Amino acid sequence: MSDPGAIRQSALDWIAANESRLSAFNEQIWGFAEPAWREYRSAQAYAEILREEGFTVEEGSGDMPTAFAARWGSGGPVLAGFSEYDAVPGNSQQVVPHAAPRAGLHPYAAGHTDPHSVLGTASLTAMLATKAAFEKHGVSATLKLFGEPAEKVCGSKPIHAAKGYFDGLDAAVVWHPWPSNTVTGEVHFGAYWSAVITFEAPTPETWVDPSLMPTQAAHAVARAPGALDAMCLMYTTTKYTKEAMFPHSGSWTLNEFVLGDAGATSDNLAPRFSQIQYSWRSSSLAIQEQIWRVLANNAKSAAMATGCKAYVRWVTKTRVGLPNTALTELTWANLQAVGAPTYTEEALAFGREIQKNLGLEPMENPFIPSVTRLTTPADNDAGLRRTLAGWQTHLSADDYVEYSWHCPTVRLLAARPRLQPPTPGYAYPNWAYLALGGLPAAVDPGMFLAARTMALTMVDLAVMPGALEACQAEFRERTGGGVGGTQWIGPLLPADFDPPVDLRWPEYVTTVRGEEWTFPTPHHGTGAGEPI
Repeated sequence: MSDPGAIRQSALDWIAANESRLSAFNEQIWGFAEPAWREYRSAQAYAEILREEGFTVEEGSGDMPTAFAARWGSGGPVLAGFSEYDAVPGNSQQVVPHAAPRAGLHPYAAGHTDPHSVLGTASLTAMLATKAAFEKHGVSATLKLFGEPAEKVCGSKPIHAAKGYFDGLDAAVVWHPWPSNTVTGEVHFGAYWSAVITFEAPTPETWVDPSLMPTQAAHAVARAPGALDAMCLMYTTTKYTKEAMFPHSGSWTLNEFVLGDAGATSDNLAPRFSQIQYSWRSSSLAIQEQIWRVLANNAKSAAMATGCKAYVRWVTKTRVGLPNTALTELTWANLQAVGAPTYTEEALAFGREIQKNLGLEPMENPFIPSVTRLTTPADNDAGLRRTLAGWQTHLSADDYVEYSWHCPTVRLLAARPRLQPPTPGYAYPNWAYLALGGLPAAVDPGMFLAARTMALTMVDLAVMPGALEACQAEFRERTGGGVGGTQWIGPLLPADFDPPVDLRWPEYVTTVRGEEWTFPTPHHGTGAGEPI
């Protein structure tokens, strides 16, 4: 085997030689802007480039049409990463310094926010660079890159975990775009659970005794409260009982969204079917269970009051993050070796143009200072802890945590530029954030910083004596013996879990009118009509 330094340099050289190619790939994924569970073109683009680079690719892994599991090599340590590529409804924006949703689609179509186009491309770049270096120097290793759709609902990783895709991994190196350049230390993200509550009115005609009504009032007989009333009761009851779910100490959140019922043209019949999705985040699985108990009781009571039946369809259940200090320190050393990103005049000028168009005085450096410097893991932890109650060890939620229970896992954070506020408390409009996320000059520096750091870390895990062993020893200690140990938490979904890909998630459709978002493209604006 070659000198470790030569292997590291080969990985860096490969990235340098392929930057423009992978920058273009990122632009392609950003342009697809496909939402959760509907990332058809994005997943296909990943499968094609991975096969071109010598990986075997299982498309549709875990019974998820837009997921994949790619593999290269044999023997040696099994090193993993993942790519995400889902966009978010309501965030359509062109790469211009003013508000401009993509032409030809409903203004509330999807767009990349973090952006996951960058997240996925950096992980792909790191994996391909590591493979090229290993191949060139004869390093024995197995590389696995997972395609993880629907991250915004933490959808695929718990399913991959439950179905055994993470079994046998030796380490995972993952990342996320962030307002700074650092590595997650002891403070990891918490749990995210999501479920769709369905109400169905199977026999509305039995709500009223027909003999009490004149025969010509058949429609009136059928006017049971029905599924719409059940959903409204569920919504309002949950608003009333939210205060009782868990004390307002620490950080936890509950959000809801209504899925369309496809019944808009049956205006004089009892609503037969309705669905409302709840998603909640907290720092522990026990709190997640407590919140679910209240939601379940609310659904039962709403169904009883409206002549309906209530059902639950789980979307996801994640665990909480498990730290690995040894892998954090290894990755931090590599982040320091790569160094903080810098930005060209093209990126800075774009930011200034946004400020100018908002009536602000353009700044010489329009980006927040933290994107061009490194932040230690300890300082990052301290900043996160300021938002947590003293007894909490996790915050918010993100499904990368699923990997952390199957192998030592590190989460790198690398810069995604944000604009400096001109005064404390000033909030830029969302379109400004989205537009920057699609500008290569603004996102490429952080994207390739992440790719270089992850590639170096994977090389070290495979060739640096004792590096992987230290990470795995800590993993065994924290889990009480590794996978299956006394402190290990297994997947929360069953192995035969049916992925919720068949639910009415928003997507692009092609009709005789052309390509549209799920909401038809209006003639003017959003199609909302006249003010009331």
